Parts: sequence; C-alpha cells; structure tokens
Amino acid sequence: MQGRADRQATNAPDSWYGEERIMVPTNPGRVVDLRSDTVTKPTPEMRRAMAEAEVGDDVFMEDPTVARLEALAAERLGKEAGLFVTSGTQGNQISLMAHTQRGDEIILDDNCHIFNYEVAALAVLSAVQARGLRGRNGILDPADVRDAIRPPNIHHPKDSLICLESTHNRGGGSIYPIETLRQIRRIADEHGLAVHLDGARLFNACVASGVPAKDVAAQADSVTFCLSKGLAAPVGAVVTGNRAFVDKARRARKMLGGGMRQAGVIAAAGIVALETMVDRLREDHDNARVLADGLAELPGIKIDLGSVQTNIVIFDMERKELDAAGLVLKLAGHGVKCFAVGPNRIRMVTHKDVDRAGILYALETLRTILR
Repeated sequence: MQGRADRQATNAPDSWYGEERIMVPTNPGRVVDLRSDTVTKPTPEMRRAMAEAEVGDDVFMEDPTVARLEALAAERLGKEAGLFVTSGTQGNQISLMAHTQRGDEIILDDNCHIFNYEVAALAVLSAVQARGLRGRNGILDPADVRDAIRPPNIHHPKDSLICLESTHNRGGGSIYPIETLRQIRRIADEHGLAVHLDGARLFNACVASGVPAKDVAAQADSVTFCLSKGLAAPVGAVVTGNRAFVDKARRARKMLGGGMRQAGVIAAAGIVALETMVDRLREDHDNARVLADGLAELPGIKIDLGSVQTNIVIFDMERKELDAAGLVLKLAGHGVKCFAVGPNRIRMVTHKDVDRAGILYALETLRTILR
C-alpha cells in the first residue's frame, strides 16, 4: 500500500499500469513532464483568441467560432464536414455509434486506444463486438484484415467497420504507411465496410511521413483528431466525414451530453492550434529521437530505435533490482514525470513544453539513477 506521505504528495492521475506512486521532487524547481502531450499548456496566442472569441449557442449551430473550426478541420482533411467534440474518446465513440448497429462486429488492432483506453464504451454505447487482430506496433496487415471479415452467416455478427489508429499510441507512435491504408481501404470497399481512423495524433504522422493529411484521410470514411495533444489546445477534438455521417455523429454527441453551447471560447484555441502548431511538431520528433538515442546507451534499458517514429518513446527495463514502477518513482523524485505502461515498460512523450534542455536533464537523471 502507498504510504500517507506518498498519497499526499501525488497530484498525478493513476498510472496506466497499476498504482502509480509520486514522490515530492528533490529538485522542485525543475520539472520535466514526459507523461503525455496532453499536459501541454495553451500558447499566449490561444489565450488571446479564447478571450476575444465570438460565440453563440452551438447546439443551435449558431456559434461562429465553432463553425469556423469545423470548416477549417474539414478542409484540412478533405472532408465535407467536421464536428467539434470534447475529446478524442468522444469523437471515436460517436463515430462508432454513427457507423454501426447493435450487434455488429468491428475489426481493430487489439492494442488500439478504442479497445484498451475507452472504458469498454464500444460495448456499452454501440453494443458492438470487437474482433481484435495483432498488428506490428499497432499496424495491421491488410491480409489479416481480409481474413478476419466474416462471410454472411446467420450465426455470425455482421462486420460493419474497420478501426485504425495513426499514430498508434501503444505502438510507440508508429505511423500507418499510406500504401497499407490504401490496401485496407480497398478491402473495406470490396466487402461493404466503413473505415474509421483514430487520428488523435494524425498531424504527427503527417509531419513525420511527409504524406498530406488529405491523402491519409481519404483512406477513411471518418477521421477523428485531437487538438489537445501535440497541437497544445486546452480542450477538444474534431470528427470529420461526409455530411450524412456528421449529421449522425452530431445526434450521437447530443445523446452523450456533448452539446457545449458557447463553445467558441475553446474552439478559438483549436483554430490557433491548426494554424500555428502543426509544423512545430517536428521539434517534438527531433527531441524524441535524442531521447531514444540517449536511452539506448544506458545500462539495463532495452529500446527498439526503429520503432521511434514520432513523439512517443517506449522502452523496457532489464534490471532485476528495479522494475518500471520503481524507476518511475525514482525519476519523479528528481522532477522527471513519466508512466509505467507494463511491469517493465515505460512510456515517455515529447511535446512543446519540454525543450531540448529538458530532454538532456531527463537523460542525465536516468544516468545517475542507473549507474
């Protein structure tokens, strides 16, 4: 059990793996938060835009700032329409609700966010069954997708949707190759299935790969992307698709209590995020590479450098005397925050609020602990 002092000292959310213990930093003046790019703070330009935003009642579709954000997002992805939602999870789940009927089956990677980190919402909200496939760092083989589609049979659920994720969170920020997306799109079309792309970090994938967002989005019927991760807006995500799909998604959003009224106050930050924060994601990728290369030189750490494609770095501990939770605890004592995502596995995520000096400090702290 966690001691009273540890409990009082923690102000972090639960770890993805078991119970996370956070110590009071011994160097409280220096905090390097590598838990997630969700911890990013809005920029001064975002704060100004939020303060000055023109607003209306968005449930009545009268908020001009929300409408501008939705149109901008749709244009960036080459879709007919967009819908501003509270989070990527809400965006994914209303997409499932719009695409499927109760009792359907959806095909996805068994390590994807929709299956692992959305509180079984696919079963609770859409009443669909998940057919989990094992991808390579989260990337499905098109042949496996084809083989998973069930033929019509009274005993089988109806396959109606394929869900993909790029970049892939548990895959270490891996990117779906555009040709793989195209192959899965063709398979879906051949069998009458829709495709949904969980693009929470879509722009990380596009910046790293050089493939335009419109080309990626063209391979899916619906795409969700987050504004509140690497793009640094404080709240929200956008769901995009054709107008008929977005109409269904809007109704599902209302069912889930997602009508936000004068939401232009937060949508304004999303506009700034799309207009000013996409290209700078390269800095996060560069910092992730420096972090990964430094980790590879440390004793007792195993990392696949080839898997580090964007801003997520996942590595394994190979020391009997120190597991992932123990290292997370020691790092927190020096002001370096990260997550244990398995008994011996740790995730670190770079973002705009951790500069190169912060990365080097994290590496030096690790060297001190592990030597």
